[in-house]
Amino acid sequence: MKHVTKKRHIAKTLTWRVLATTDTFLIAWFITGEWNWAGAIAGMEVITKMFLYYFHERAWYKYIKFGVVEK
Repeated sequence: MKHVTKKRHIAKTLTWRVLATTDTFLIAWFITGEWNWAGAIAGMEVITKMFLYYFHERAWYKYIKFGVVEK
């Protein structure tokens, strides 16, 4: 039986947020041409999406068995 700790989910959440927020910042900077607006957009996004991702990840782990194979 496989066991994955909540710490792993938190670590994945944090590393994903760094990558995704960098992407959001770069896209916002490209569209607006303003680094301060890009920073504000990325700052708001990092807070909301970190929590959304964590609960999404936990829900998939706990309730959705798609692609999970027991050996």
